[in-house]
Amino acid sequence: MFEYHGWITVRETAADDDDQSRLRQIVDELRLRIAQMDSPYLLNLRWMNGEPFIHLGGYSNHRSSPDVAELFEQVAVVAPGSYGLLHVRDDEEPDHGSEVRVLRLVRGVVTQHTEALLSPCIPTVEDPVIG
Repeated sequence: MFEYHGWITVRETAADDDDQSRLRQIVDELRLRIAQMDSPYLLNLRWMNGEPFIHLGGYSNHRSSPDVAELFEQVAVVAPGSYGLLHVRDDEEPDHGSEVRVLRLVRGVVTQHTEALLSPCIPTVEDPVIG
């Protein structure tokens, strides 16, 4: 099972004084990337109150397309002022099958962490299988 939920505030720089024309170019590039991902799940980029945001979420039997971690990496490169979180649960991930992992995007760098509030999944989120 592969479950993910996340968001990104898209910014060209961390100074919060982005050149709006350059930011629109970045958003157009990301919109093309998102369209290519062809996700059947939640994956959208929209402007809210003058700021661009990406929201994503999904649940499938196995890790498969779209590769949401790659999207976070791409945003880190093209818009290093962006920030966001992606919570991932992948029961097939070696050494982390009972954890919710968090990808953190800040200042052009994506790092992975264990989500302490939801891990270990058993018994925190689910009961152990008996029998």
